[in-house]
Amino acid sequence: MRLELFKQKNHLRKHPVKQDAFFSFYNNIDMRNRGLIMLLVICLAGCGASRIKENTTLQSRIMDPKHPSDSANIADSVNSQIAAKNKSIAIDTATARVRTMISEDNRLMTNLSEGFSGEEGVGAIMKFLAADRLNGRESGSVGIDEAARFIEYIFKENGVAPYFSSYRDTLTNFEKTAYNVVGFVEGNDPDLKKEFILIGAHYDHIGNLVPVNGDSIANGANDNASGSTTVLELARYFGARRSNKRSIIFALFSAEEKGLLGSWHLAKKLKDENTDLYTMLNFEMVGVPLVNKDYFMYVTGYELSNLAEVGNRIVNANLIGYLPQAEELNLFKRSDNYPFYVEFNIPAQTFCTFDFTNFAHYHKVGDKADIMDFNHMATLVNKTIPLIEGIANSPTKIINLK
Repeated sequence: MRLELFKQKNHLRKHPVKQDAFFSFYNNIDMRNRGLIMLLVICLAGCGASRIKENTTLQSRIMDPKHPSDSANIADSVNSQIAAKNKSIAIDTATARVRTMISEDNRLMTNLSEGFSGEEGVGAIMKFLAADRLNGRESGSVGIDEAARFIEYIFKENGVAPYFSSYRDTLTNFEKTAYNVVGFVEGNDPDLKKEFILIGAHYDHIGNLVPVNGDSIANGANDNASGSTTVLELARYFGARRSNKRSIIFALFSAEEKGLLGSWHLAKKLKDENTDLYTMLNFEMVGVPLVNKDYFMYVTGYELSNLAEVGNRIVNANLIGYLPQAEELNLFKRSDNYPFYVEFNIPAQTFCTFDFTNFAHYHKVGDKADIMDFNHMATLVNKTIPLIEGIANSPTKIINLK
């Protein structure tokens, strides 16, 4: 401070014209206004002194053993503020990476032969959703709230509007505060936009488990940060491209691990609102590729609709196949597609690339982002985009129950 004042005095000595101009200006002010200026200067100085005193008093009370309760309360308050700041920094850092990825991927929109989704962008989203600091994303927890904020950011940044009054739709069937995150992109056809396609995945997981080698966090990378990332990538595409004639709802469900509660809540709510829901496409455990299969992904409830047959015809490839274990284990009823099938009696099915041989960490602490195949996930998104466009833009409903 003294050095700065010294520099200012030297500056005035070296610039007498400016100094004379200042005093000339001051001397021309009437006495009443001079008093107001001086009062303002004194008040500002007093505020600074008061703040210094306040901080000094706070610091002394924290260190004072005579005020243990004050010390604890103040320390807790400071720690809470630091934790909140660190959380904000974590989200800001992650969203900065995603913002860079969004900018790069939007550049590719003009040439879709290059592919929209990329390994780096998928990895940025996956690493955030499956990070240790989210503590396993259990429904009702601080960690899943942080994930919800991140999902909201992706939606907002990419022109995906809230479907309801806000992105968050609070569950009415769960004892803790939990919410689905729901956005939508309105269709561009004046008539077909009244029909809705729902693309979904659950973003919750199971929190903490018994420690294994000191690690108790069930990060849930494959189950189901992978499905959530797929939905977010598709939302980014349609939010920017707006190539859909029918409207598309993008839903990230909470409390799937508690009994499909998030999807039951949303299915009943949309049914009560008389939503014209055409089909529901769900993504679950798509983080690693299938092994020794002649198709890219399978669909649960294969035999219940013509989704696989029509889908493969749309993309002119063997994209969707049949996995016998999926039927044997009744996977159709074990993911978030099922409530929509029950409530609406429509084609509602789950896409998956977990074949019971290619992933050994289901509901274990080993389900981490670093063992996921981001290139496979980006490829899945790029192969699925024309499938969804075909379903969204056909003149009539081409996906039907058998």
